[in-house]
Order: sequence, then structure tokens, then C-alpha cells
Amino acid sequence: MLTFVENCFSPRTAAFFDLDKTVIAKSSTLTFSKSFYQGGLINRRAVLRTAYTQFVFLAGGADHDQMERMREYLSALCKGWNVQQVKDLVAETLHDLIDPIIYDEAATLIEEHHTAGRDVVIVSTSGAEVVEPIGELLGADRVVATRMVVGDDGCFTGEVEYYAYGPTKAEAIRTLAESEGYDLSRCYAYSDSATDVPMLESVGYPHAVNPSRTLRREATLREWPILTFDRPVRLKQRLPGFSMPPRPALVAAAAVGAAAATAGLVWYANRRRAAAITA
Repeated sequence: MLTFVENCFSPRTAAFFDLDKTVIAKSSTLTFSKSFYQGGLINRRAVLRTAYTQFVFLAGGADHDQMERMREYLSALCKGWNVQQVKDLVAETLHDLIDPIIYDEAATLIEEHHTAGRDVVIVSTSGAEVVEPIGELLGADRVVATRMVVGDDGCFTGEVEYYAYGPTKAEAIRTLAESEGYDLSRCYAYSDSATDVPMLESVGYPHAVNPSRTLRREATLREWPILTFDRPVRLKQRLPGFSMPPRPALVAAAAVGAAAATAGLVWYANRRRAAAITA
């Protein structure tokens, strides 16, 4: 439990959350594949391939080369998608698809950080058209995510302008710390993936959540707390004392392209192991 409340004379602080398998139980972008199919953006074959990718993401059975091929496939897949149509499809199905897979433990942590006076920042490899609405649903203050190139016609070109992955997440956090006045030595970070070690080690209070085998080993060596989140629950079904506060999600420096960023989400997904060690 977080009990320390920042006072008005302290430097500003924040809590940085990875999204997939840290705040929600699945891949955020892959979860919308059915909506994209119904909206005519992808065909049935693509839906089946996306379903397989979701399985790989959850099981942690893919290696780097497999995820690189999937990233390239999804980057090509989203080429020509109308950005506004993607946003509309996400908005129409957000609550039905995402609300049920939000971890109760993560929602509680977000509330506790807000109560302690800290900003909450979602830092995700997925795309802004997906991540920003989820951030708003969660009451996050800022969102950092992958940005795809959008052509003059309002459609994705298939090129990646900014990729929020690995070390670039840590760079984004440092940039935010400079602009917002965060004292990173007093900030928190949460992630399930070993690729987020640069993000975790950039703050004073890193936490491994549902960690991959590699991250669990790293967290154990560094004596980082290891948390287990395993209770997905709709926000409206949570106890009244833990209801989400209505806080607007602010757009961060990185917006996103829904499909191309998906592969980064699953790039180094490893096998999930649950072990509860409270911070």
C-alpha cells in the first residue's frame, strides 16, 4: 500500500505504467482485431493471425525473430487505414473490450498514486489511437506511445515515426521528467517485460509485475519488488471506495498507429509466472 503523500514543497513525482499484462490482462491493440474486422480494416485471415499472435503474447512462446516478422507484417497491414476510422472503432468498443480486462490491483495502485499526489503516466509500445482512450478510461494524466506516419490523406503510410520500445521508453520518461519537473529518484515504474528494464532502472522505485522469466531473474538480482496481478474486473464492479476518479488523460509526445505498434508489444513476450511479493 502507498501511504506517503507528497507535500507541496516536494519535487513533483510520477508513476509510470507499462500497459499490456501490467495494467490490462491482454495486448491492447490485438484485443481490437474483431472491431477492425467488422469495420472492414482487416479480413478473416488477418483476424486468425492476430488471434494467434494474442495467444503467443499471453503464452510467451515467441522469440525475437518471430516478433520481428510479426511487427513487419502488422506495419504493412495498417498501411492505408484511415486514422479517424480507427479512432472511431476503438471508441465504440472500448468499454466492452478493455474494461473487463483491467487488473483490479493496477487500478488500485493508480488510485493510490493519485491520492499520494503523483501523476500517472501510461508508457506503451502500442499506438495512441488505442492507448490514449485507455489512458483516459484509467484516469491517467499522460500517455507515451508509438507514433505512426500519417499521410496528407489522413491514412497511415505504414512507416513508424516514433517507436516507444525498450530504451526509447526510458528516454521518454527522462524527457517528461525535465519538462514536468519530476524527481525520478522518487518516482515509481511498473512493467512485466525485460525490454522495459531501462524504464524500470530510471526510477527510484521499480516494480516487476507478472514478470517474464528474464525480468523475474533481473528483478531478483536487483532486489526489485515482484507483484502479481491476477484479478481482471470491470471498473464499475469494483468497491465504491476504489472507484476511478474522473481525471482527463493528456496526450503525450507520442501518438500511435494501432496495428504497426502491436508487434512491439509482443516482441520479447516471455512465459508468465505468478509469484506474489508485495512492495
